[in-house]
Amino acid sequence: MKILLIGSGGREHALAWKLSQSPFVDSIFACPGNGGTAEVHKCKNVNIAATKNFELMVAFAVHNGIDLVIPGPEQPLVDGIETAFRKVGIPVFGPSMRAARMEGSKAFSKDFMSRHSIPTARYKTFSEAQFKEATEHVQSCGYKVVLKASGLAAGKGVLIPESTQEAVQGLREILVDKVFGDAGSDVVIEEYLSGPELSVLAFSDGYTIVPLPAAQDHKRIGEGDLGPNTGGMGAYSPAPVATPDVMQQILTKALKPTIDGMRREGFPFVGLLFTGFMLTESGPKVLEYNVRFGDPETEALMLLLDDDTDLAAVILACVEHRLDAVELKIRPGYAVSVVLASQGYPGAYSKGKLIEIGKVPSNVTVFHAGTTASDGGLLTSGGRVLVVSSYAPTLREALDSAYSAIKNVTFEGTVFRTDIAHRALSAGRTDNVTSLTYALAGVSVETGNDFVEAIKPFVKSTRRPGSDAAIGGFGGVFDLKAAGYEDPVLVSGTDGVGTKLKVAAEVGVHNTVGIDLVAMSVNDLIVQGAEPLYFLDYYGCSRLHLPIATEVVKGIAEGCRQANCALIGGETAEMPGMYQGEDYDLAGFAVGAVERTHILPRADIKVGDVLLGLPSSGLHSNGFSLVRKVVPLSGLTYSSPSPWDESTPLGISLLTPTRIYIKTLLPVVRAGLIKGMSHITGGGFIENIPRVLPAGLGCVVDASKWVLPPVFRFIMKYGNVQPLEMARTFNNGIGMILVVDPGKVKDVVEALGSEVYRVGEVNDRSGVEMKNLDTWAAAP
Repeated sequence: MKILLIGSGGREHALAWKLSQSPFVDSIFACPGNGGTAEVHKCKNVNIAATKNFELMVAFAVHNGIDLVIPGPEQPLVDGIETAFRKVGIPVFGPSMRAARMEGSKAFSKDFMSRHSIPTARYKTFSEAQFKEATEHVQSCGYKVVLKASGLAAGKGVLIPESTQEAVQGLREILVDKVFGDAGSDVVIEEYLSGPELSVLAFSDGYTIVPLPAAQDHKRIGEGDLGPNTGGMGAYSPAPVATPDVMQQILTKALKPTIDGMRREGFPFVGLLFTGFMLTESGPKVLEYNVRFGDPETEALMLLLDDDTDLAAVILACVEHRLDAVELKIRPGYAVSVVLASQGYPGAYSKGKLIEIGKVPSNVTVFHAGTTASDGGLLTSGGRVLVVSSYAPTLREALDSAYSAIKNVTFEGTVFRTDIAHRALSAGRTDNVTSLTYALAGVSVETGNDFVEAIKPFVKSTRRPGSDAAIGGFGGVFDLKAAGYEDPVLVSGTDGVGTKLKVAAEVGVHNTVGIDLVAMSVNDLIVQGAEPLYFLDYYGCSRLHLPIATEVVKGIAEGCRQANCALIGGETAEMPGMYQGEDYDLAGFAVGAVERTHILPRADIKVGDVLLGLPSSGLHSNGFSLVRKVVPLSGLTYSSPSPWDESTPLGISLLTPTRIYIKTLLPVVRAGLIKGMSHITGGGFIENIPRVLPAGLGCVVDASKWVLPPVFRFIMKYGNVQPLEMARTFNNGIGMILVVDPGKVKDVVEALGSEVYRVGEVNDRSGVEMKNLDTWAAAP
């Protein structure tokens, strides 16, 4: 395999060094490379500048049979280098131009985080024409701010003002004086976050994401994190503050949602996603995205890759979308990188200083960042000149080795920090180890509060006499007298949605299962003659994903409106480890009231009473464990057109919400026209109808009295489900059975005013006899 490696820094030298160890790599062309890449086995420098004009690089790659391109810096990726090579059929380990916006525009990435509920700081974006508005915002927002030039600024476009006056001056420098050039055409004003910072570099193939150990970078030029920001003066990994729990939160709350969100929005990410985090008291929050390897983190991380881990194989698996098929092993221990910079950096500095590298310990590698090989020897050519990196079983040993080696690496005006990893080594590590909080345990109280605010309008829309449908307190209150009852009996019911939630998750539609949740409970109330008064819900998840949870509650509110009951409260439980990914569970609890004289079923049900059936809207919420096995047998997917409605995807059809019968049946119940009712749920006809019949009585149900809906024919056909099994599992098109006196049938049918089937009658034989089931088997 031939690789074209684009870039000239320490990151590229470290990548070339590791890639050269792969048996699959025949040659590496560093474009343009540096004095270090020129010395790497299998590597050769190519003097082509990485500009927006990619024709020379593409021509070189085609002529030399390049198999894979690895861009190091961000600018070529933001400029669309991936497209240039993809057009000639050469894969690039890096994102498309659209995906690279995650680094190229901080405004874009912050909006993306907001859309996908990825934890981050509060923010607002302003253009250069909005200097006045931006100034007013920093003067009135009420919190300390960070100013970020939205575009690329070589890692230096961030200002942290200490006062409002400094913030206004910083806005002037970015938006008016253009100290960061066009990168400052827009500015992102963020809430200042405090806590330890983490850098997490992760491989992605667009579907799978695999993080490397977390690192901590040292951005400031001076000891103790003082002075102006740089591209990075050193790094170490793994950072002790990145506990397994913290890394799990980072993966599930930020990295996985980011990759999934990018794919869903049409710009999947392939490459190395480098995400900066702040470990706040409310949990890890994203500071920013980078779409390439970090520097100087990469120099340390390459030393942590196990000898059995082939970097070239991992990268190739990413571009071929099979990252889950390779194993990335990390060896135990620590790696550190210490940057040796030119005097004056990050401001103006001299070049052409002679570099001398003496003997260094065997566990130390000196990577070149800004060097040029000449006839006169190795010369400085950049602000960051060398990166001295070491690996050892302990962090202290790794640091000692690096600083020992630095004594033998010299050039005029050398600048470096002597306190790399000071956070981890400080007494008690008090500024590096965050005290445990509920958020760091995986539960975000802040997100929960945001959720409450998001759903208040939906809850408010369910108000009815007796309840104001307000939430946020310790419990819901309902005034029974205000509902107008004289001698009421309270009736309660609870239910869930079952594995229909799995279909909702796979389809990505969550606003109908809330209707199901309400329906399954309130339909159980009406069969006892009760009017639903109020409803409470339970939502359990590993992580509260705000858009999903909000859609679910939106559906619950809609179900409550259909049932004319108030949504007066609920419980949202974040339980890390109990659920996987974005999985969640639902349960509902409904309370209704019925006048004592109208409780159902009545005691006068007798032989000869008629069974009337009300149509269902589809599967309702039962039997989905079987349905989910049938769909693959049909050769279809949830996104395939539904066999009975080609205008609707199969998954959407299966999610048709459960019919709520309250408004249809309540007037008939109060008129005393119905003796009993059976809600056809799990157990079908065979298990549910006997629940309302007196001891010693049974019934016959004639399956020929209605047409079996196509969704049930689909299940029978592809699941080879027998008619009797259908009758004991599904509603088969009849969601509610009414027991009516023969002399009242006409009155009931007229009162209901909707499609009603006469499906059977009560007899003196216990159980349910299903008659004419062969008509189902013969259905087209």
